[in-house]
Amino acid sequence: MTFRCDLGVQGEDFPHFWEHTVGSGHATLALRADWQAQMHRAHDELGFRHVRFHGLLDDDMGTLIDQDDQPLYSFFNADQIFDFLLSIGMRPFVELSFMPTMLSSSGQIIFHYRANVSVPKDYDQWSTLISRLVAHWVDRYGLHEIRQWFFEVWNEPNLEAFGSGKQEDYFKLYAYTAKAIKSVDMQLQVGGPATAANAWIDEFVTYCSQNNLPTDFISTHHYPTDAFGKPGDDTETQLSESTRSVLREEARTARQQAGDRPLYYTEWCTSSNPRDPMHDEPYAAAFIVKTVMEARGLVEGYSYWTFSDIFEENYFPSVPFHGGFGLMNLHGIAKPAYRAFEMLHGLGTEILPVDGSHPTVDSWCIRNGNSLTVLISNFALPRHPVTDETVHIELKNAPRPAAAIIQRIGAGNADAKAVWETMGKPDYLSPAMVEQLHAASAMPEQKQSVAWSDRTLGFDVTVPPLGVAGIRLEFASLA
Repeated sequence: MTFRCDLGVQGEDFPHFWEHTVGSGHATLALRADWQAQMHRAHDELGFRHVRFHGLLDDDMGTLIDQDDQPLYSFFNADQIFDFLLSIGMRPFVELSFMPTMLSSSGQIIFHYRANVSVPKDYDQWSTLISRLVAHWVDRYGLHEIRQWFFEVWNEPNLEAFGSGKQEDYFKLYAYTAKAIKSVDMQLQVGGPATAANAWIDEFVTYCSQNNLPTDFISTHHYPTDAFGKPGDDTETQLSESTRSVLREEARTARQQAGDRPLYYTEWCTSSNPRDPMHDEPYAAAFIVKTVMEARGLVEGYSYWTFSDIFEENYFPSVPFHGGFGLMNLHGIAKPAYRAFEMLHGLGTEILPVDGSHPTVDSWCIRNGNSLTVLISNFALPRHPVTDETVHIELKNAPRPAAAIIQRIGAGNADAKAVWETMGKPDYLSPAMVEQLHAASAMPEQKQSVAWSDRTLGFDVTVPPLGVAGIRLEFASLA
């Protein structure tokens, strides 16, 4: 197949919206040295600017505890996390969850770390906690800084796992929380409904409008496994019953429902299964590239869940490649998914129109000053046909390139898990094994042969099933 692009035309703005935020698991993990090292690397190499995690208000953070029937506030641990983030040029996307035991109305808990997900037994005390916490951060970091943060109320309240699953309960919690935040400063940003599967957006917008409640942004979550297949189906079956661009179609609907409010997806991933082998494999890279490129123009932020396998919702794992959500494994070894975000980070900020189509292959051209990247993915859902494809790229009005470089993901490229499997899948790695797997995870640059004549540039690239290729062309001038 052939994809064509005219470099003589004006492109469109291409903001790196997927770099706005990335997910993590549980607040106390952010106090670990290895978590911080991986977060620093993800910021530097992938461009992430905010991080979101659960449980900032949980008892293990010590934010509010009961001492002799009196509230004891301690924001020290939260400050330690935010001090670190600011020191590396990042900010929190503050998820206000879950319920301190002192304020809990029931013993409903979730996760290995026993997060209480009940509504508050006293909404005024909850409001006091929120306003004191936010005011403390304003005092510590300054109002100019905190106005650049995002305050998201709760996590997936439409699911009974995270509370009652009832709209009226969440809307009441949101009302008290939003008012408490705005009592500190009216320009602080608060939003919701932080729902799973794009739920409640219409109702939330209507409720806030009717009750004169602030909604500075809309947030929700989606996964390609949402509502596909039957209960009990494995991930591969659920994905095979999905559709190839389902997240784009859902984002279009959410964009319409959000109206003129910024829309942030604060969770999305290859699947919602925390032990999905495909999270560690090239499949994830091809899925990420296609999904991110299709979300352009629909969202202001698109937070991948999660940046690291340092994660403990069910238990803290030890197997190097166990199908965790992370872009990096426990040892900081980059997965193909990490390399996909690295490739995306290297793109420019002007996207050009491309002609051509194929059932599994997509291609995009992004300009960055005097360079151009041609991005190609070859993606299909599980149990859907996909084969090696030779792609011809034709670029019109192109000067002779000074250099042409290709990077690849898939089929023996940037696939550390495949090398780990040849080691016999050891549960624990020696330092030498870790170094070998770091090397296997790399995405080296290679020369790409091209043909140029009469200001037309052409080249062929063979992309394997579930593979990604990025071809960077350097020119003396693209003016």
